[in-house]
Amino acid sequence: MKMKNLKRIAAFSEGNTGGNPAGVMIGEEFPLDEDMQATAKEVGYSETCFLVPFEDGWRIRYFSPETEVPFCGHATIAAGAALGQRNVSGACRLYLNDRQIDIEIQHHVPDRISVALQSPETWTRQAPKGYTEQVLRHFNFTTDHLDPLYPPMIAYGGSKHLVLVVKDMRVLQNAAYEFEPVRALMKEQGLATISVVYIESLKRVCARNFFASGGVYEDAATGAAAAALAGYLRDLDWGGARSFEISQGVDMGYPSRIFVDYGETKGESVRVAGSTRFIV
Repeated sequence: MKMKNLKRIAAFSEGNTGGNPAGVMIGEEFPLDEDMQATAKEVGYSETCFLVPFEDGWRIRYFSPETEVPFCGHATIAAGAALGQRNVSGACRLYLNDRQIDIEIQHHVPDRISVALQSPETWTRQAPKGYTEQVLRHFNFTTDHLDPLYPPMIAYGGSKHLVLVVKDMRVLQNAAYEFEPVRALMKEQGLATISVVYIESLKRVCARNFFASGGVYEDAATGAAAAALAGYLRDLDWGGARSFEISQGVDMGYPSRIFVDYGETKGESVRVAGSTRFIV
């Protein structure tokens, strides 16, 4: 499959550095499914997305190197930047496989594009009994390292994430896991990532998102997980700000900044925003 139309864009970048790269291809019609999957594998990023014109907006599909995924936040932000490069600005509608979302594209001088998305609905629920302990057998920390104020939960913001809040920043920085056993456990519950989080303050959260289910060890910035985390904190009535920043990717050498804003109504959409930078 020809890749001359492929854009490589880092979402949630910090100035001219960092961010999570995604591939973006815009065309008049989708390639064959097997060709989109092969392209995602060849590009090698955690996600590559494909867009075609549809009704009053754009139809979008997302592929990791191993499989199609229902939603990807950072690839959505990257898609917005690619549309912005085509002089699209303001509100824009994206049609996913099973729902629609809205994004907002803003142009800044010089040549800087920021994008905000409104996530799908959010929810949280208890992980199956014993599941967290099973997962942590393959990590280098245990349930004793988790913050008792923030129980392990499965959270949704367009895809499912296991949220684990640790009580020590050093645990987050040194977190590591065994890839194959964790991937199998994630697929068992349909998880997109395992989101390991440290609450630095009531306005700033540090996160790492592990993405074995998609064939990638770790994501540098994860918009869907950011929406899920916001929904999780809202459901817990955590007492923090409804607008806060997530720092991610630092331990990978790709510092990323995700800005989250949510309303007080449980389950409603979360606004997730960030800057972008073009790689190619």
